[in-house]
Amino acid sequence: MKEPSAQSTVAVRYGFNHKIKTECAYQNKAIPVFLGSTAALCVLSLLYLDVDWIKLAGRVPDMGSIFYRLAQFDFKYMDLIAAAMWETLSITVLSTLYSVILGLFFGMFAAENIFRMRWLSVLVQSWFTFLRAVPTPVWVLLMMVCLGMGPAAGIAGLCVHTTAFFTRAFAQSFESIPQETIEALEATGVGRIGVFFNAVLPAALSQLVAWIAMRFEINFSECAILGMIGAGGIGFIIARSIQGYEYGTAGVAIVLVFAFAYSIERLFIFIKNKIR
Repeated sequence: MKEPSAQSTVAVRYGFNHKIKTECAYQNKAIPVFLGSTAALCVLSLLYLDVDWIKLAGRVPDMGSIFYRLAQFDFKYMDLIAAAMWETLSITVLSTLYSVILGLFFGMFAAENIFRMRWLSVLVQSWFTFLRAVPTPVWVLLMMVCLGMGPAAGIAGLCVHTTAFFTRAFAQSFESIPQETIEALEATGVGRIGVFFNAVLPAALSQLVAWIAMRFEINFSECAILGMIGAGGIGFIIARSIQGYEYGTAGVAIVLVFAFAYSIERLFIFIKNKIR
């Protein structure tokens, strides 16, 4: 057997029991550095925040009492909770649907293997990176200034950030398609748009469904949070109930959000498995 090179990344050792032991020197160095850096950042963050641990420990029993009161469900306002839940779902569906369409359109230009104009891909990716860097609540607040409080501001604000997310994610999915497939269609005289719809889009469909499913769950969760700042939906009911000390009503709404989010996750897993 040929001895491994001294410059090899993976070192091979022979034990007394004649079993081969492999050891990756690069990983052994990288893991301690990563763990040490993470620990140092955690310590620095705690020192900067100056957390009062004594006060925090004294509030722990209060957390238990709050969760106990949330568990005492009150179904008196179930009609309002159902209406708010439907509004949250409508905002999630519309914002995700509009963003998927826009993400597919801009994703074509962001992918380097569709039109093969690197300057265009860099320009589109840079612009949507800027949009994605701004958090969703900021976009929603800006839309509230323009459109007023309500579902319209929530849909518009979510669309901005979600479209930026889909543009980047879809572009990565398109770029994962083998170049030989694209060149084979181009050799038959098919144009760039035809290549996209006949080869790239069908080949990347399972990846697109995975990205859409993940973002739909995120949008649903964000809708529940954004309702607390005036975007409408179930978040408004939860915030108003807690502020009014109606913990039983808030508990029903929170459990409904958890149950629906879990159902969404299982549904998209089923759809993805069917596509595969």
